[in-house]
Amino acid sequence: MAMNDKMNGKRKMTYHRRKLCRFCADSSIIIDYKDVRMLRLYTTERGKIVPRRISGNCAKHQRILTVAINRARNIALLPFTTSTIR
Repeated sequence: MAMNDKMNGKRKMTYHRRKLCRFCADSSIIIDYKDVRMLRLYTTERGKIVPRRISGNCAKHQRILTVAINRARNIALLPFTTSTIR
């Protein structure tokens, strides 16, 4: 059945919803290095920063978010990585 659709030129229309930046949509949200609860949303469980294409942030806010995460890491509010015992 799927082969017939391809041969007839019919394709299923896929629609990818564009992710929009939370910080652009709601200007009352402020990116602050002391707000650890909000910064944890943008880090993985391993401690890596979530990339822009996954989080949906714009370039401007992703840069500000990265600086805030690095500042929080430097004063030990956020971990650099998870601790693994070998």
